[in-house]
Amino acid sequence: MSKRCGTVALVGRPNMGKSTLLNRLVGEKIAITAHRPQTTRHAIRGISTKDDNQFIFLDTPGLHGGGKKALNRVLNRTARGSLLDADVVVLLVQALQWTEDDQLAYEAVERSDQPIILVINKVDGVGDKKRMLPYLQRMPQSEKIRHIVPISAKNGEGLELLEELIAEFLPEGEHIYEADELTDKNERFLAAEFVREQLTRQLNEELPYALTVEIERFDHEPTGYRISAAIWVERDSQKGIVIGQRGEKLKEVGRRSRESMRDLFGVSVHLELWVKVRKDWSDDARALQALGFQSEP
Repeated sequence: MSKRCGTVALVGRPNMGKSTLLNRLVGEKIAITAHRPQTTRHAIRGISTKDDNQFIFLDTPGLHGGGKKALNRVLNRTARGSLLDADVVVLLVQALQWTEDDQLAYEAVERSDQPIILVINKVDGVGDKKRMLPYLQRMPQSEKIRHIVPISAKNGEGLELLEELIAEFLPEGEHIYEADELTDKNERFLAAEFVREQLTRQLNEELPYALTVEIERFDHEPTGYRISAAIWVERDSQKGIVIGQRGEKLKEVGRRSRESMRDLFGVSVHLELWVKVRKDWSDDARALQALGFQSEP
């Protein structure tokens, strides 16, 4: 049997479970997750090698309309750019829903040249499965949609079938990555993402979109890693919210971030967090570039 290797773009509107699906398919947590839209801000490659097949999954920011800041434009360009490198596109939507942003995502992938697998996620939340048939009948009709697959990224339902169907579209060729590699992102990047994940989970509705994380120091020491991270916010008033009363909020973010890093890196982690202000960074093209945001991949 010949070897196969290809890139699979995971695309959809925000909060569709793309990162949860990526982690499931790779078998390790490499992409951060939170029950908030636009948690994913970068294109992240997750690698899964199974026998002769190597899947290179590309998790992308959610395609969305309405955002007016420079960051919104960068995220949409990143998501659309992922389609250029893909051999097959997995378009995620939520069971029983079809929104304007779903339509936006569908139109983006339909314009691409790649075959599409339409994935209906979160079917575990549908109590009456009979409701799925009329919903599926309303899905877009296109020759590019080669399969429609209901799944639950949360509990793993339907993922074995999804992998089999994706494998049909992997081109023949040598594997690009070693069999034990999980991602193309380095530990420095992953450390910043783990801190941002906890900030997103711990803070109120709006503030996570006004902050980002930059690793200022990442040292390998005999006893483990020593990491210092800056949490950038846009207003002086936001610093106190991130820090919390007597610093309790920031301590909790640090504790949970260390646990995630330790689990993935396999070493002890000493983490220092600092909250700093960079005015309106999310609407400043130069600031975004300095903080590592580009039109990826």
